[in-house]
Amino acid sequence: MVVESRLIGPVRVVGAGLLGTSIGLGLTSRGIDVILADASPTHVSIAVDLGAGRRAAAGDAPQLIVVATPPDVTASVVAQELAAFPDAIVTDVASVKLAVLAELTELGADLSRYIGSHPMAGRERGGPLGGRADLFVGRPWVVAAHDSISYQRAGAIDDLILDLGATLVEMTPEQHDAGVALISHVPQVISSLMARRFIDAPSAAVNLAGQGVRDVTRVAASDPDLWVQILGANASPVRDILLAYRDDLDRFITALDDPEAPGARRRVAEELAGGNIGVARLPGKHGTDKRFTTLTVMVDDRPGQLARLLAEIGEIGVNLEDLRLEHAPGILVGLAEIAVLPETVEHLTTELAARGWRIAG
Repeated sequence: MVVESRLIGPVRVVGAGLLGTSIGLGLTSRGIDVILADASPTHVSIAVDLGAGRRAAAGDAPQLIVVATPPDVTASVVAQELAAFPDAIVTDVASVKLAVLAELTELGADLSRYIGSHPMAGRERGGPLGGRADLFVGRPWVVAAHDSISYQRAGAIDDLILDLGATLVEMTPEQHDAGVALISHVPQVISSLMARRFIDAPSAAVNLAGQGVRDVTRVAASDPDLWVQILGANASPVRDILLAYRDDLDRFITALDDPEAPGARRRVAEELAGGNIGVARLPGKHGTDKRFTTLTVMVDDRPGQLARLLAEIGEIGVNLEDLRLEHAPGILVGLAEIAVLPETVEHLTTELAARGWRIAG
């Protein structure tokens, strides 16, 4: 069944990588005519075969154009699309906004038909094969407004975001770039630098890795070429945060130089407690500040066991807020970390134990 769409279409998507293909898949599932273009014919062919849209044809007259190209060519591609389709509204989904707007201004592009945007969604796996129709569902999608385009004229971009199930967030380009420097770009740098420590680490140490280090280094698997472009385009705010981070590290290092020195342990405690305060500010499920307690259940690595666990949690009457699965090293057992409301933990623990489940910890 095709779900009704706010957009009329057609929508032209330039760049058939992860984001472009995901946009195409999401829109075609709503019956929107999607036109795909990419410098790589292979990417277009794969995206078309996946059902993300069709190839461009003579006479195409898109309502909206979405540029999903690498950051270092985004502005030039946007300018080309504005010139080629004078009746279309154009947006881009690059992860930096101020540099793109500045370059378009220098090029003399028609900014009355352009507004930048950025979905806060992605995967470590790039290319069209990584595309998913539900990639943007529930994710923030920033619209970086500027004075040269009216809210009414940019309405198609709002429709795009809502049709794809994302949450529209309005910011200025400056606010956006400062925000993503803090919550995306600097974490990428830190994650990559942490993962570099493993290159020459003894295998015995690496084999001890648990979920904590995997969480910290997950994004270190991202494409270096793409991140060189992103960090170069947003260098100033990223540098400012890294300088402050270096100061934090210096304080921590100084405290560890002599842990028995007066005030050293207090300094370490204060730095760690500051992390508690900071992480508590991150939005939880559905954007709320509600916090959950984690219960770890041992699950035999056999078909159907995880499904049985989830079904029995439902039978007990406890809502599963989140789930993460880790495998115990050396044994055929998975560790299911179940997030639930704190007031349900005791009841759930008792009921699961009575049904034969082993609770870790």
